[in-house]
Amino acid sequence: MSDAEIAYLPARRLSERIRTKQLGSLEATDLFIRRIEAFDADINAVVIRDFDRAREDARERDRRVLKGDALGPLHGLPMTIKEQYHRAGLPTTFGYPELADNIPTWDSEMAAALQAAGAVIIGKTNVPLGGADFQTYNDLYGTTNNPWDLARTPGGSSGGSAAALAAGLTPLEAGSDIAGSIRNPAHFCGVYGHKPTWGIVSQRGHAAVVKHPMPDLDLVVCGPLARTPEDLALALRIVAGQSIWNSGWRLDLPAPTKTRLSDFRVAVWPNDDLAPVDDEIADRVRMVGQALRDAGAAVSEVARPDIDPRNSHETYRNLSYSVVFASVPPEEYERNRRDAERYAPDDRSDRAVSARSMVLSHADWLRADARRARLRLRWAEFFREWDILICPQMAVPAFEHDHTLPIEERTVLVNGEPQDYWRQAFWSGLVTAPCLPSTVFPTGLSSQGLPIGLQAVGGAYQDYRTIDFTRLLAEEIGGFQRPPVD
Repeated sequence: MSDAEIAYLPARRLSERIRTKQLGSLEATDLFIRRIEAFDADINAVVIRDFDRAREDARERDRRVLKGDALGPLHGLPMTIKEQYHRAGLPTTFGYPELADNIPTWDSEMAAALQAAGAVIIGKTNVPLGGADFQTYNDLYGTTNNPWDLARTPGGSSGGSAAALAAGLTPLEAGSDIAGSIRNPAHFCGVYGHKPTWGIVSQRGHAAVVKHPMPDLDLVVCGPLARTPEDLALALRIVAGQSIWNSGWRLDLPAPTKTRLSDFRVAVWPNDDLAPVDDEIADRVRMVGQALRDAGAAVSEVARPDIDPRNSHETYRNLSYSVVFASVPPEEYERNRRDAERYAPDDRSDRAVSARSMVLSHADWLRADARRARLRLRWAEFFREWDILICPQMAVPAFEHDHTLPIEERTVLVNGEPQDYWRQAFWSGLVTAPCLPSTVFPTGLSSQGLPIGLQAVGGAYQDYRTIDFTRLLAEEIGGFQRPPVD
């Protein structure tokens, strides 16, 4: 097999070859290092490289194979992780230049779980400043480009993760998500990404600074990106439930029980007036719905949960902005407070809701949390009747780099008309606010030759159902496609 053929093997297959001595871990590690050195200058995905330590770790993995030791499910697998995860001896900066010397001495629980399963971490991938953008760039590490078109963004905040996967620079990745930060890059780069049910994967060690190590009751989740649904499921089994905070209970996610697409009841939500998507995106949702009908599934374009989408989106903004802006310096908080006061109390525009959410009082946060609880109950009722919801992830495919500041002045073109930049978060927040699992899956290319990914959403803790659904669907519509990198 050529280097490229090996590099694009599913992670589980590559690890299996290492465990069965068909390929050495050091050999595989050197292969991915060569690819990073050959192709990443243009993409700029793997911005922190730990090649010497990775080679030593790979040698140790090879020694264990020769000794006949018990081997983990990722034994010897070289891979990268998102920059926001602590890895002892490597910087964790969230793209902030002032944190360039912030070098933890311990591993995040995500990194620790992957390494305990046998993975070899060869480096860390780029993120937007503060992890807060649909694009991936910062003054510390520069701009990450989409391997399908270098003039376009790979998404954010796990943009480096998705770009590295699509380009064959890593076989598996660890990302994180609050506004689509796993799902948006998966859509833009044509890979798979899973946003888990909130709370099942530890956030410990996913932080720029120790003062905010694992926020209580926020919306951030940590999860995998991969090129196949099977690799998503494998990675989730490894990292879910692994936390020192959860030592008193055991996570037992339901296994998928449906073996054919005809077993599924699927609702499709192609578009919404609150956040219109490009016709090509909406048509792709309908195409998938028709493919499911053809396969024998029960499909509805009118079934919806009993929720007010605007109320849901406002609740999402209240809670997510509260988390993102919780630790800003006092002077920035004061600027945000003055900005919020400019809006009338009954102003429900996106900017007004966002401004108020940045400085939400504890009482208002509790009210938003109560609305979230009601959303979770309504969605639970919906998923008693329906197995999967298919909906867009973003309004458009990957767009050209736009670093305009302030960020609020940016727009995206939807059917040729400018749309507010942050309005796209509606589709992420629809799923994030009620803490549901969502698997983004590729559906092929747009008319411009860019990937289009959609969300497969399921009921709480039905993570393996949404992932396995995308596996079955790939048999009908296809899965990951390689970009024109090599």
